[in-house]
Amino acid sequence: MTTIEAKTLEATIDMAATPEEIWPLVSDLPRMASWSPQVVRSIQRGHGGLGATTVNINRSGWKVWPTRSKVIRFEPPRELAFRVKDNKTIWSYALEPLADGGTRVVVRREAPDGLAPISVRLQDAVLGGVEKFDAEVLAGMKQTLERLKAEVEA
Repeated sequence: MTTIEAKTLEATIDMAATPEEIWPLVSDLPRMASWSPQVVRSIQRGHGGLGATTVNINRSGWKVWPTRSKVIRFEPPRELAFRVKDNKTIWSYALEPLADGGTRVVVRREAPDGLAPISVRLQDAVLGGVEKFDAEVLAGMKQTLERLKAEVEA
């Protein structure tokens, strides 16, 4: 099957909290809808952790679509990564302790195996194209981190 290369997208923010304080939020996948402007809902199967799966409802404006994902890395309180089965991307959250007692949180979307062709066709046909959708995703990543930071530091 042919795949299409995709840019790695990344957003970073520093938070005034330890990785141990942030981890319970980041690792609670159903709560992502609380912070992400694109995720409407995530339904988790299983107890969480490595191998947990989710069914997600996403949106962009009036457009709504489902995705399925599986946790492929789970290293408390440092890293969580899940692969979206539908487009072959890997999303990860890395928590890096800072010298001042805070934490740098990095969210990344990678596609080491390229994007699934059906995903590219749908982005082109319905979401304004891959480049426009990538810009929307990156803006959403930044907004997600800002909302997470506001909750963590409240």
